Amino acid sequence: MSNSLKRVPVLLLFLGVALGASEIKFDPLPAPVANNAVVGFKGHNQALIFSFMGIGPKKTPSAITADANVLDLYEQKWSPIRSVPGTTGRIAALAVSARDHVFLLGGYVVDGHGAGMSVPDVNTYEPSHDRWFRSEDIPVAVGDAVGGVYDDRYIYVVGGRSNNGIVPDVQVYDAEKNRWSQATPIPGTPVFGHAGALLDDTIVYVGGAAQSSVNGGPKYVPSDECWMGKINHHDRSKIQWTKLPPHPGSATFRIAAGASERDRKIYFSGGSDNPYDFNGIGYDGKPAEPSPVTFAFDLRSGKWQTMNENTPNPTMDHRGLVPTSEGLVIAGGMEKGQQVTAKVSLLPTTVKSK
Repeated sequence: MSNSLKRVPVLLLFLGVALGASEIKFDPLPAPVANNAVVGFKGHNQALIFSFMGIGPKKTPSAITADANVLDLYEQKWSPIRSVPGTTGRIAALAVSARDHVFLLGGYVVDGHGAGMSVPDVNTYEPSHDRWFRSEDIPVAVGDAVGGVYDDRYIYVVGGRSNNGIVPDVQVYDAEKNRWSQATPIPGTPVFGHAGALLDDTIVYVGGAAQSSVNGGPKYVPSDECWMGKINHHDRSKIQWTKLPPHPGSATFRIAAGASERDRKIYFSGGSDNPYDFNGIGYDGKPAEPSPVTFAFDLRSGKWQTMNENTPNPTMDHRGLVPTSEGLVIAGGMEKGQQVTAKVSLLPTTVKSK
């Protein structure tokens, strides 16, 4: 890792910089990419955002990459890091940070005919030494899952699509003991491509694609369900699930999402109302387009909040966003017309007046 990644001063608050928002303009990613796993990281006086793997502009199996890059929030520039181990890249993986490491879990590999296979890989990255090592595999291999970290130790992997179909499982990885267990499954419709995050003891997720029950129709259809789960402090395997009212906007699939400890909110932006394959074409045969709505779930009030109904240059095909003190960082994705982009956007967290 370059020395510049080790020079971040203490006054650089985690996932925020000591600059006015008007001064912040991040460089684009080194190459256009969508469906990339994105996560923020703090540790050793560093404030970083990582982007792992994903699919390039051709949107073919050969365009799926194993590349990994890091954004230094102080210098506002990207640098390449050691590629994700393996013989091929992945899409729909989940990235979380805990215990001074970044964990990259699951996702799909796609063969030359476009068939995807869920993989159980858990690749663990140590930023301070730019090195990878393999952790215990996920018991049920999934892609397009929602996840988050509890108590800086336990990684919750919620739902997703396995090689045997969509699963309701909530799988829990103990990053200290390198072992897996099961928690209370989701009670609603099993989904993949849903969006959400874990903040303190609370999981919130929305939407996703569900198995269709209609013969002759699309294989997968959008789900409008929204759920909140409370982790039991005395038994981490128990989650009390509550159905939430519908969220703002119509997007359901691969919305960018991330949790802000400072705001006590889980933010969502973009995504599409039409579940689609890796090329951006819906399972119904129609091209998917991004939603312009940015919204949040406020954990203090327990209510949804619309941030902006007309977010400029909306995107879809996301695996996370990173809230900072200056706004929401969204890296890559697909723009209108299913165009893969290298843009890095900074969206305000204030409500846009109507």
